[in-house]
Amino acid sequence: MNRTDRLLAIVLELQRKRSQRAEDLAAIFETSKRTIYRDIQALCESGVPVIAQPGHGYSLVEGYFLPPVTFSADEATMLLLGSEFVADNFDAQYREAAETAGRKIEAVLSDPLQNDVEYLRKSIAFVIPETLSRETTANHLPQLRRAIIERKTVRFRYHTRYPQEGHSAENERDADPYGLMHYGDSWYLIAYCRLRSDFRNFKADRITELKVLDLVFERDPGFRLEPPEDDGRRLVVRALFDRQSAHWVRESRSYYMEEMEETPDGLLATLRVRMEDEVIQWLMSWGGHVKILEPESLQVRIVEEAKKILKNYSW
Repeated sequence: MNRTDRLLAIVLELQRKRSQRAEDLAAIFETSKRTIYRDIQALCESGVPVIAQPGHGYSLVEGYFLPPVTFSADEATMLLLGSEFVADNFDAQYREAAETAGRKIEAVLSDPLQNDVEYLRKSIAFVIPETLSRETTANHLPQLRRAIIERKTVRFRYHTRYPQEGHSAENERDADPYGLMHYGDSWYLIAYCRLRSDFRNFKADRITELKVLDLVFERDPGFRLEPPEDDGRRLVVRALFDRQSAHWVRESRSYYMEEMEETPDGLLATLRVRMEDEVIQWLMSWGGHVKILEPESLQVRIVEEAKKILKNYSW
C-alpha cells in the first residue's frame, strides 16, 4: 500500500472506529508506529481534524466525515450481493434497509461501472435452502434484536431435540440475549440461560411464546460473538470410512469433525461431541461404508438401530 492510499485508509479507519491507538493502526497497515506518527502529522497539515487523547489514541473531530467514496466493480458487486442476501434472509425491517442501501450504492456508480456490476451480479448467486420455519424465525428476529439492543431479558419456551437426563424436552427459559448468529440455514440466539446458569446457543425455530421482559441485565464486557474455548464437547468418536466413500465424507463433513487422516484401511475420522445423538444420524447415513471404532456404547446403538431398520423390512 502506498502512502496516499494509507492516509485515506487511516481516515476511514478513524471514521469507522472513532478512536485508534498508534500501535493498533501500525498493526492494521503493517507498518511502524513511527510511520503512523508521520502519517497523522501529514493528515493534520492537510486539514484533516485529527485529535490525540492520552490513553485513547487518535480520533476525528466529531462531525467530520469524508465525502462519499467511489467503488470498484468488485467492491460494488460484493456490497450489492451482500445486501441482496440480507434482503432475502432477514425480517421485513432489515429487508427494507438492505434494499435501500443497495439502491444508494447503485446511485453512485457511473454508467460503465453499473454495466460491469450488473454483469457480475448476474454471474454470481447465493442459493439458500428454504426452511419450513423461516417465517416463524423471522417473526422472532425483531423482538430479539430489540432485546439485545435494550439489554432486556427474554422469556420463551424451548424445544430440545436431545434433552439431558432428568430434563424435559420442552421447558420455559429466561435468558439474557447477547447476540444472533446465522449458521447453515438457521438463526441462533446466543444468550446467558438463567435456567442452566451458563451461555447457550438456542436455535430460533425451536423458540415459541417469546416475550421481552422489563428486566434489564448487565452485559458481560468480555463477551465475544465466537465459539467458546470449552463448548462441552468432550466425547470422542472415531469412525473408519472405506476408500470408496472417503472423498464424499470430506465433501459432506460433519460439523463435529475434528480431524481426518488417511490410513491403509481408509479414512479415519475423529469427531468430538457432547452426546452420541448429535452424530448418530450422520454416521448411519453412510450405511455399510463406515465402521465405528469408539466408543463401544455408540457401536451398540448403531447395531440396535440397524436391527430396527431390518425389522421394518422383514417379510
